[in-house]
Amino acid sequence: MLPNDTIIALATAGGAGAIAVIRLSGQDAIAIADKQFRSVKGKELSAQKSHTIHLGHIVDGPKVLDEVLVSIFKNPHSYTGEDVIEISCHGSPYIQRELIQLFLRKGCRMANPGEFTLRAFLNGKLDLSQAEAVADLIASDNEASHQIAIQQMRGGFSGEIEKLRQELLDFASLIELELDFSEEDVEFADRSKFEELLQRIELVLKRLIDSFAVGNVIKNGIPVAIVGAPNVGKSTLLNALLNEERAIVSDIAGTTRDTIEDEIVINGIGFRFIDTAGIRDTEDVVESIGIKKTFEKITQAQLVIYLFDTSNFAENSDTIVVEIEKIKNKFPKKPLLILANKIDLADQSSIENKLHYDKLLFISAKQNQGVDLLKEKLLEYVNTGALRNNETVVTNSRHYDALLKALEEIQKVQHGLRSGISGDLLAIDIREALYHFGEITGQVTNDELLGNIFANFCIGK
Repeated sequence: MLPNDTIIALATAGGAGAIAVIRLSGQDAIAIADKQFRSVKGKELSAQKSHTIHLGHIVDGPKVLDEVLVSIFKNPHSYTGEDVIEISCHGSPYIQRELIQLFLRKGCRMANPGEFTLRAFLNGKLDLSQAEAVADLIASDNEASHQIAIQQMRGGFSGEIEKLRQELLDFASLIELELDFSEEDVEFADRSKFEELLQRIELVLKRLIDSFAVGNVIKNGIPVAIVGAPNVGKSTLLNALLNEERAIVSDIAGTTRDTIEDEIVINGIGFRFIDTAGIRDTEDVVESIGIKKTFEKITQAQLVIYLFDTSNFAENSDTIVVEIEKIKNKFPKKPLLILANKIDLADQSSIENKLHYDKLLFISAKQNQGVDLLKEKLLEYVNTGALRNNETVVTNSRHYDALLKALEEIQKVQHGLRSGISGDLLAIDIREALYHFGEITGQVTNDELLGNIFANFCIGK
């Protein structure tokens, strides 16, 4: 599977900037770069040590294209495990294009998405879960997702999986050995110790599987639906949370005809707030569609905020109670936080006497009162204990699926062991469990899987 050609791509973001980095990787990377590089000190790149940087010019015949810094990384001590050249040039899009086209004419080809990291995996520099963490690290936009990606890229998750896999493999080898001596009726694998190992593996797998609930929302952001009657201040609240005029604010009821989404980071955790159309009976066809979408967004949300206007609470209190109960009954498992908005215009105690809800907060979105307390309450709904304790957290749905299948096979082995089934049948289930462990770290893989994973990478990584 290992290609022997030399690939090239822009490693920095496209567009104009102070500098740009162009990366080459492959067995001819140094030789190709050497022919187009003129060192200010007359050095040849092929004669230089690895991990050194050299000043000079990239030339196309007599034409000087740019003054650059060239970094050399010789195999196997490079990101890809191959010879790697990184050219730091000026960030003009014209210069970037001219340099890349020059090297394409001289024997390179354009890298496919994620091909540098794919080569790192194929050359044993990273296992598959670490390679996937590279993409997660690039995509991380808050502290929590960054922390998880760094831990996984450094091998935290794969190290834990590989340790369990190796212990299971050792016992599997002993059971397979027993099959060679079946006529002599001997046991090389201590069944009691094997049972202890299976219980330990089961506990670890269950912990990792459970962590996906936290890891998935940390990676993708926690969706929060802001719902309520028209003109109660949902858009004002969204603007207060985001500290910008993201949503249209108007005294006209029904201003928000569609959902509006944006994200903020609170203490390293991303929250995706969805401002929805107000809930009310209406004959307006467009607004009715918006209200239908409101309930769809509540279905998609992990947390629901119900907002009501305290300034007209007396005449609307019964309707507010009905709407709250409607949401609670329709979505009983979703956490519901109730916000009384415009507290500067109403009597707080009279509202508390009418509404007997534990999750009731008083705010003024317009005056920015109580918004910080709301952010604290939102964080309480995120179980970040595993993250704080630096435990392994699963964020990848492919890993989650493989862990579920591995757990199923481990439980089959446990059942077989307790039932006293023969070693050959026991070995089949063990091999299946080992297969699913191997899927995570890449001991078991195929071209289609690799293509799907690395196609989601950016070109140049």
